[in-house]
Amino acid sequence: MAARFLLHHAPRSRSAGSLWLLEEAGADYDLQWHSLEAGTHKSAAYSAINPAGKLPALVDHGPSEDWKGVVVTEAAAICAYVADALPEAHLAPPVGTPARAAYATWMTYGPGVLEPAMADFAFPRAKEAPARAIGWPPFPEAVARVEAALSVGPWLIGDGFTAADINIGGLLAWVTEWGLLQPGPNVARYLTAIEARPARQAAIRKGAAPA
Repeated sequence: MAARFLLHHAPRSRSAGSLWLLEEAGADYDLQWHSLEAGTHKSAAYSAINPAGKLPALVDHGPSEDWKGVVVTEAAAICAYVADALPEAHLAPPVGTPARAAYATWMTYGPGVLEPAMADFAFPRAKEAPARAIGWPPFPEAVARVEAALSVGPWLIGDGFTAADINIGGLLAWVTEWGLLQPGPNVARYLTAIEARPARQAAIRKGAAPA
């Protein structure tokens, strides 16, 4: 019998964060491997799943495994979807609780602020864009907000690890690894705690190459 979830995944891609998410959630999942070098994510078969030809994509067969054609794309959307679909994993504060406000903010801060700010930092524009045309601050300022938030608790929402830490922490770990960020003390502690999580280590092992 098929697992509930099928993650389309390639090593060294954004799908690594989705794999980490599924491990943190204790989800029942299978992997569909792709090769970025061979371009399998650009095939006609995969385009029917994600017309953008990007990874990740998550197929949900449903709690009883009888759903057809249910697909979530975009890493942040997958993160939010699985956290809500599997509430027993406690990766999202319940709707209607005060913590949900901060959670909703941080869930979109990665793709909406940190990542575009990082792209501008790594690949400067030939000409400065008008300030009113850009919805994010310079990358150092974007990271400084995370640094400040982590002065309150070990995780972005205080004492509890959530899917927001997968979104933000995974991105910060990646840019630090590639030398684009010299983390401050709070972010450095945060990244150490993230790397020590058993689910992240399991995802790194499982996602490195097909068995």
